[in-house]
Amino acid sequence: MRALPLAAAFAAGTLLASGAALAQTAAPAPTPSPAAPPQAVVIAALKTADGAEAGTVTGYEGPKGMIFRVVGKGWPAGWHAVHLHAVGSCEAPGFTSAGGHVNHAEGARPHGLLNKDGGPDLGDLQNVFAAADGSANADVYLAWEGLDAHESDYVDANGLSFVVHANADDYVSQPIGGAGGRIACGVFEPVVVTAH
Repeated sequence: MRALPLAAAFAAGTLLASGAALAQTAAPAPTPSPAAPPQAVVIAALKTADGAEAGTVTGYEGPKGMIFRVVGKGWPAGWHAVHLHAVGSCEAPGFTSAGGHVNHAEGARPHGLLNKDGGPDLGDLQNVFAAADGSANADVYLAWEGLDAHESDYVDANGLSFVVHANADDYVSQPIGGAGGRIACGVFEPVVVTAH
């Protein structure tokens, strides 16, 4: 009567052993090659009205939009609107030399990421939060799709600026979503890629 359980145990052990042998001899799955890191295309050094450093913004271009990596310092704590402005100039104290938001030369769109009456314009981005120590770290995304945006809207002889505002953007009201004054500004410059 004991032979049956022992035989069953032996058969099970043989099956497990053969399965383990198969697992050891099977070819390993190919390791996917790591993706190349994104290449920055533009960078802006942010300054406050009194000339103090206020961080950097680095732009990375993808197939359907751009990511702007914001690394802020010395910002007032809380939420801040950030926008792309149509002129590459940041003259203190009010940074009005940066002009208005990037927009189509003809058929300009109204301001606001949540504006259902034709928005957003081409300079609208998401709000960025600054911590109590004045640091801000965020990736904000600008989607080309639906904006009918073209490189010429952003890259022209006037350049391009990144502006930080005193208040949050409500994403709807005109002309700038209640964002308030301009507290920091930086002009985008192309990133020079050096060969290794």
